[in-house]
Amino acid sequence: MTEHSREPVPDEQRKSRGRIRGNALFPSPIGRDVLPADYTEVLGDIKERIQSERLRVTLAANAAMILLYWDIGTMIRKRQREEGWGAKVIDRLSHDLKKDFPDMTGLSPRNLKYMRRFSESWPNREIVQRTVAQIPWGSNIALLDKLKDPEVRIWYAQKTLEYGWSRDILTIQIENRLHERQGKALNNFDTALPPADSDMASQVFKDPYLFDFLGTADPRKEREVEQALVDHVQSFLLEMGSGFAFVGRQVLLEVGDRDFYVDLLFYHLKLRRFVVVELKAVSFDPAFVGQLNLYLSAADDLLRHPDDNKTIGLLLCKSKNELVVEYSLRGFNSPMGVAEWETKVTESLPEELKGSLPTIEEFEAELGDVE
Repeated sequence: MTEHSREPVPDEQRKSRGRIRGNALFPSPIGRDVLPADYTEVLGDIKERIQSERLRVTLAANAAMILLYWDIGTMIRKRQREEGWGAKVIDRLSHDLKKDFPDMTGLSPRNLKYMRRFSESWPNREIVQRTVAQIPWGSNIALLDKLKDPEVRIWYAQKTLEYGWSRDILTIQIENRLHERQGKALNNFDTALPPADSDMASQVFKDPYLFDFLGTADPRKEREVEQALVDHVQSFLLEMGSGFAFVGRQVLLEVGDRDFYVDLLFYHLKLRRFVVVELKAVSFDPAFVGQLNLYLSAADDLLRHPDDNKTIGLLLCKSKNELVVEYSLRGFNSPMGVAEWETKVTESLPEELKGSLPTIEEFEAELGDVE
């Protein structure tokens, strides 16, 4: 066999062909100026596919783990019922499982007891697989710890799945009893909007709105409340609900030769429409509806994009008479809702704590002059 000698390639020439790493030669990526015209589009499609698949795998792994926990809890319940297993047996079970599966978390005695409660609270495995297995284990623990009513628990599980709430957000919504307030705002949506939009819009608003993050003082002027809400915009948006994007405060609407200012303007991403929020520090007055109707008409003409739906109005008052509100909304074609807003009040706290809470004057000083 004849050996063919090969002249060495100079480093400069080798570098022009690719990158040298040790004794290996790696091809260099081609420049963007010579890429195919559709390269960016294909790259974006591949990245989207990878992200989607990674999310699917993560959700599938979470569901498998939750179902495993349900199965373990069911086994423990059966042994406790039939053979009288006690706490010491569960402690030993935890010890042996952790020894055999050292890389697996979630096998503590406390978590095994949660698995038992989980199985007991959700006896139907099909419901587990369809709903609660799709949310994180920590959120399921929050549902177990804070709710006893199965119907209420499944409501919050479905909302967690729908909106992607974290455990902390879920806990806040439970403590604020969202299920009792969602969809309770009085409105004229059934006559002012198509049926599908009416049902969706009704569920977006609640009554009352809880602005507990404003503190225990009771602001007496709308501007004070507006400023405080903007200062706590993250908590404010959380209370408003999923889908609301804050646009601005005191938004100018020029009508004729007069200037009008919207208290708070939002855009709802799911409803695809602006939401005008008028804030009143007094009880509901029928005159407020006429004022809000003007703002909605102006917003539709001045702000609404051709692809946007009709603007919706939300009037927040300190109190209301439901019959008066119902009569006041009749005859208006602009979609409007009316709800109350609340803050924590000093009278609801223990006497020994009241002296440490700010007075109205101290609250006003903290907010500053917003007029």
